[in-house]
Amino acid sequence: MSSDLLRHGRRSIIGQVYVLTTTTCQRRRRFECGATAGCVSSQFEELERQGLVQSLAWVVMPDHVHWMLQLRASELSGIARRFKSSSALALNRLVGRRGVVWQSGYFDHAVRAEESLHRQALYILGNPIRAGLAREIGQYPYAWSIW
Repeated sequence: MSSDLLRHGRRSIIGQVYVLTTTTCQRRRRFECGATAGCVSSQFEELERQGLVQSLAWVVMPDHVHWMLQLRASELSGIARRFKSSSALALNRLVGRRGVVWQSGYFDHAVRAEESLHRQALYILGNPIRAGLAREIGQYPYAWSIW
C-alpha cells in the first residue's frame, strides 16, 4: 500500500506531538559514524530553527531514525518531505555520492496522552539498547531528548 493511501484521512494538527520514523533505502547502514549521523541530526535542528517543529526526542540509528516532534507550522507530510530531502542532499554532499538515501514514505504516530510523551521518548532513547549499540540510555551518542 502506498504511503499516500496510508495517510488518507489523516490531519496535521499544529501543537500535536508526533513520532516520525523513516528508514534508509534498502535498510542500508548509512549512519554508523559521527559525521553522517550528525549530518542527519543537524536537519532536525534546522527545522526547529525555522520554527516548523519543536524536537522533543530523536535517535539516528544506523539504518533509520525516530523523531518525536511537536508540530509548530506546516503539514506533517511537508515536514517529513523537507527533512528527508535536506538530509539526503547534505549526506550525499558529505560523502561525495549521488542517489537515494531514504525509503519512500514514513511511519507517523500522533501521541495522544500526556503521560505517553515520556514513554515514547524512552522508547526512542532505548532503541540503541535494543539494537545492542549501547547498554544504557544516554550512552549512545546519536540520540537526544529534552527529558
